[in-house]
Amino acid sequence: MAWYEEASRARWTKPQDVKDQYRNASFVGNNRVVFNIKGNDYRLVVAIAYRVGIVYVKFIGTHAEYDAIDAATVEPE
Repeated sequence: MAWYEEASRARWTKPQDVKDQYRNASFVGNNRVVFNIKGNDYRLVVAIAYRVGIVYVKFIGTHAEYDAIDAATVEPE
């Protein structure tokens, strides 16, 4: 919920805006960003439409679950 609150207020217009707020965010292609959640216990993968300011959640899961997916192409089930 903390990440959601921060992302809701954010105005990310380019990848550097995300990196400025979250130094440990990883960019994996297709405008996808991976965030470490809860002390790196979980991973969150989102796609960001920078021009319109929309963030799409593509995956939330444990590290083990994250290791089994392709973050650049994963879609919600």
